Formats: sequence, C-alpha cells, structure tokens
Amino acid sequence: MSVQERKQRERADRERLIVATARELAEQQGWDAVTTRRLAERIEYSQPVLYSHFRGKREIIGAVALEGAAEMAAALRAATSAADGPRSRVTALARTYLGFATRNPAVYDAMFELDGGLAFADEDTPQPLKDAFAALLETLDEVAGDGVHPGLFTEVFWAALHGLATLTRAGRLPPGDTESRVQLLVDRLAVV
Repeated sequence: MSVQERKQRERADRERLIVATARELAEQQGWDAVTTRRLAERIEYSQPVLYSHFRGKREIIGAVALEGAAEMAAALRAATSAADGPRSRVTALARTYLGFATRNPAVYDAMFELDGGLAFADEDTPQPLKDAFAALLETLDEVAGDGVHPGLFTEVFWAALHGLATLTRAGRLPPGDTESRVQLLVDRLAVV
C-alpha cells in the first residue's frame, strides 16, 4: 500500500469515527450536545482535525443523514423483499419506516428535521437520499392506482408516514395505536 493510499484510508477512518461519535452523542443526549469541542474530546483529535473533515456541525448532520438514508433504504428493501404480495409489502414498508424513526430518533432528525445542508427533490440531491426515496417508490409504485403518478403517490404516502413518525415521537399521538394507523394508511391509500 502506498503512502497516499494509507493516508486516504486513515482520513476515511477518521471521518467515519467523527460521524459515528456524533451520531452516538446525538442519540444519547440530543443534537444540542453535539459540538466540535465535545466531538474532538471524545475522539481524541483536535478541533482543527475535525474541521479538516467537516466545516462544522451542519456538515456533520448532513453526513449522519446520508448514512441514515442508506440504512433506511436497506431496511426498507429487506423488509419488503421478505413480504409476499403488494399489501404485505406496503404494510412491511410502513412498519419498517416507523420503526426506523422510533429506533433512530437523532438520525431521523438529521435526515428530515435538521439542516444538514443537503438538497432534496433536486438534481443536486445526494445519491443516498435518492436511493431512500427509490426504496419507497419501488414498493409504492405497484399500489398507486390507475392514473396516479407513482412518484406523487410515493410523496403523499411518505408524508403520511413522516407525519405519523413525527407526531408519535412528539407525544401528540398515542404510541399504542401505531399498528392501527399503519393498517388504516394501507387500507385507504394503497390500491391492492
């Protein structure tokens, strides 16, 4: 391995450590606790080293969001591929999405609530975000209904899931009724 390759690998390792540490700290104490000073202390690097990877907290949030989008896409695809039939796939997709939001609140916030400097619904949208949307579209395309644009249907279904996730996490909806909400959403929106 050349010196250049070793330096690139070490840089990538440091970057992964920064993102993992930020994510861990955010999940434990919230995003307000994530500062470059605290991250530098936790990973035992100086703040200038952090700034050589990320210009600030906003970019770190963006990196966590991209990582989370890739994880969500993989989870959605795994859940839907294991389901048999369109209705089961849509139900699995909804459960998996809501479960991801519940199990990873700081990551979910980085993806959809906080400013990570990422473009959505744009040519410049990073590939992991496009892929997460594609993971939704792949399943929802088959239940959009005649004459309904699959992308538009996916946006509406996603918005409903996001609303359920956000309102439940905020304590605005009772958490015990999640399964009933999923079934209502599938029954009323998905044409199967």
